Amino acid sequence: MGKGKKPATYEDIEALPVGWVGEIIADELVASPRPAMGHARVTSVLGTELGGPFDLGRGGPGGWWLFDEPEIHLGRDVLVPDLAGWRRERLPRPPAPNEAFMTVAPDWLCEVPSPSTVAMDRGRKLPLYLREGVGHVWLVDPLARTLEVLRREAHGWLLVATYTGDESVHVEPFDAVELGLGLLWLPEARPEP
Repeated sequence: MGKGKKPATYEDIEALPVGWVGEIIADELVASPRPAMGHARVTSVLGTELGGPFDLGRGGPGGWWLFDEPEIHLGRDVLVPDLAGWRRERLPRPPAPNEAFMTVAPDWLCEVPSPSTVAMDRGRKLPLYLREGVGHVWLVDPLARTLEVLRREAHGWLLVATYTGDESVHVEPFDAVELGLGLLWLPEARPEP
């Protein structure tokens, strides 16, 4: 944050135009427009594919609370990952329906960086997630069609795997169920004849 600038507040987030997502990182307001359709496809499909077996326990082990774009307050930082999950053993009860945000760091989260957010997601948010004890982070790039899996280790983030294309894979921490990567991607645009 620049010298002489006052720290961002929650009121700064509330003052953003409709359709913008606000976060506060190191006292600085970071605002992003709604994501493109490739991004929306990834988060929609991941929510469906992981939600059934892991949140609802349908065809899988259950044991998780999964949320799309939850607002998470971690100290003075306000973060909005694309998807996040909490193990029920750590968070036995979900937040109340009228609660606006979480104050417990998730066990897993997914960010879908766009060209305009990749530096923020990788450079500023990953260290915060590490500091707060998040166990796994997925970084999904719908343009490159990749899924990077990071696991928190004592020395920092360990890149466990990078999956590409249309593979069917078992991805930690949700490796009990196969995930078809091809489901995540919109068809590539083809020029009209």
